[in-house]
Amino acid sequence: MNHEPTRPDPDALLQANRDSHRGRLKIYFGACAGVGKTYAMLQEAQRLRAQGLDVLIGVVETHDRPETAQLLTGLTLLPRRATGRSRHAEFDLDAALARHPAVILMDELAHTNVQGSRHPKRWQDIEELLEAGIDVLTTVNVQHLESLNDVVGGVTGIQVRETVPDPFFDSADEVVLVDLPPDDLRQRLKEGKVYIGDRAERAIENFFRKGNLFALRELALRRTADRVDDQMRAWRDQQGRDRVWHTRDAILLCIGDDTGSEKLVRTAARLAARLGSEWHAVYVETPRLNRLPEARRRAILRTLQLAQELGAETATLSDPDEAEAVLRYAREHNLGKIVTGRRPQRRWRRDSFAERLGQLGPDLDLLVVALDEPLHDAPHPLADGRVTSDKWRIQLRGVMMALVLCIAVTVAGQSLLIGFDPANCVMIYLLAVVIVALRYGRWPSVIATVMNILAFDLFFVAPTGTVAVSDLQYLVTFGVMLAVGVIVGNLTAGCVIRRGWHATVSSGRASCMRWRNHSAVR
Repeated sequence: MNHEPTRPDPDALLQANRDSHRGRLKIYFGACAGVGKTYAMLQEAQRLRAQGLDVLIGVVETHDRPETAQLLTGLTLLPRRATGRSRHAEFDLDAALARHPAVILMDELAHTNVQGSRHPKRWQDIEELLEAGIDVLTTVNVQHLESLNDVVGGVTGIQVRETVPDPFFDSADEVVLVDLPPDDLRQRLKEGKVYIGDRAERAIENFFRKGNLFALRELALRRTADRVDDQMRAWRDQQGRDRVWHTRDAILLCIGDDTGSEKLVRTAARLAARLGSEWHAVYVETPRLNRLPEARRRAILRTLQLAQELGAETATLSDPDEAEAVLRYAREHNLGKIVTGRRPQRRWRRDSFAERLGQLGPDLDLLVVALDEPLHDAPHPLADGRVTSDKWRIQLRGVMMALVLCIAVTVAGQSLLIGFDPANCVMIYLLAVVIVALRYGRWPSVIATVMNILAFDLFFVAPTGTVAVSDLQYLVTFGVMLAVGVIVGNLTAGCVIRRGWHATVSSGRASCMRWRNHSAVR
């Protein structure tokens, strides 16, 4: 046996080595200009300088704000690079790389460099600084994220030209949200702490309208919350997925293959909209259920499509155990609320889908929705109209089976049970009724009972060959036999339906039956 330890993946080692030499990126993120991103970045720079780190200012825009400019005291400023094609000086990337500070400040992440620069965008300059092992502090507003550019344009009516790719933003080691209420921000504008002179008045009347500030603030908060949620999920994946962390409301809907699932879908959609949460809808296809008729499968697909149209993320799972499949999916996607259905149940029914979910997943919240449609009164419609024809075909086969069993019991009683008390034949006849009820339902069992009474009277009760009865006690036997046969047949067939067992006959095989267990709650 080879006891040599497993060699590590060279690609993984190379990636880890590359990441260890890469600089750290910290982004100060805000809803719009004036919330204090640059101020917060300079405060962090002063803190790092006090710890003895080499901090260099690559680009900082104070916009003539005195309190921001004061924070530049003691920090080293990198001279700008003069360009012949523009009157504005630009960031000197080569000088920063040669200087190689521990930390460099790069304000306005979405800035577009002047033509002739090495990179067209400032975030590309920052990428090269990070690859060189330099830590970078930078700032950006929510309207500059590429994925939200059209959303911001639709809200504010202003199209932002300078954007930052979302993957670069998401690759940051740390994102600090700098937030300020809209009223406070507008007050800062009026006091000239954001823009000076007429520019501040124009900003208040246009981009900095209160409604715009509310929308931008919500976008910034949500984008930050999504990033934190991704970090939480990544950390949770490292720790294992044994339990669901209820950090946000998320719903998992269990769709069954019976009627009433449409009500479940709409209920889950309303609940998700009220909670403002994401929701998923799943259907578990077990080996027993994957043989459903094509029309039933199409009905399930229509239900899943309805859930998708209402905003759900849908999935079809394949697993022999429905409850375990649902719990595994809920834990993988950190879904803390499971919505399932419940039908009216008898007292003796104990094991249900919801109860099993509760036993296997005590850390999950179960929301059970009552379903009004009874399962056996609402068959799934088939596109070719075969529901009625199949039903009558099964009933007819049941009657034929009842006739065959009646003849078999009668022949056996006359040839094999000679000398036995006729009451033994009565028990065999009742057994035949139970068999018919189990396989074909209620009405064939009732017909079987009537057939058996007539056969018993004709062949075992004197005078034989007629329906006349010489001994009146047999009238009581006939009555009890009829009552017991009808009751046993109804109870046997009724229990099958109430437990959700449906029998279907395979095409081309007259006596081949398949039982499907449809959970009453899903």
